[in-house]
Amino acid sequence: MGDTTPQTADGKVLFHFAMSLDGFVAGPDHRMDWMTGVSLRPGLIGEYVETTGAILGGRNGWDQAIDGSRPYGGAWQGPIFVLTHHPEDAVPADNVTFLSCGPAEAVRIGLAAASGKNLEVFSPTIGRQLLELGLIDEIDLHIVPVLLGEGIRLYDNPGGKPVRLHRAGEDGPTSAVNVRYRPVALWTGTGFSR
Repeated sequence: MGDTTPQTADGKVLFHFAMSLDGFVAGPDHRMDWMTGVSLRPGLIGEYVETTGAILGGRNGWDQAIDGSRPYGGAWQGPIFVLTHHPEDAVPADNVTFLSCGPAEAVRIGLAAASGKNLEVFSPTIGRQLLELGLIDEIDLHIVPVLLGEGIRLYDNPGGKPVRLHRAGEDGPTSAVNVRYRPVALWTGTGFSR
């Protein structure tokens, strides 16, 4: 299995996350410190900086994880839309619009602002709602070799129906992806342990 083909700016609604091997996109309280020390394919960040026209996120992620910072380490500049039930108490930020509408309307607004580039969805809750509405064009994941055990799941829908997916750009679109990792040995002070 090779890496995916480079992302293109086709006006897609893109559910995009780095994710732990056990399915979490953020730690407890939306912490992202688990991503430190991770290597990515050269040019990957630039690929998303170039193909992203707008970002749609949720209020919890904005308030706790983003806290006014810009995506991709500040390399990306563009409109950010934060979907919230309470826009009146949101802290204003440059080029950020707080929306109080349904997720389908938020996608319409975000795609218009993206000017033909992709609208990236940075919220598991909004992503789930958009999947249910049939409004996600592609799920783009970067699996980080770490097990978190708790946090914010990519897709959390207890009692819901499974969502079947096809792998993009592959001959076998329903084939399972095989990954293999080994635990890193931990230093105990007297030797390595497993």
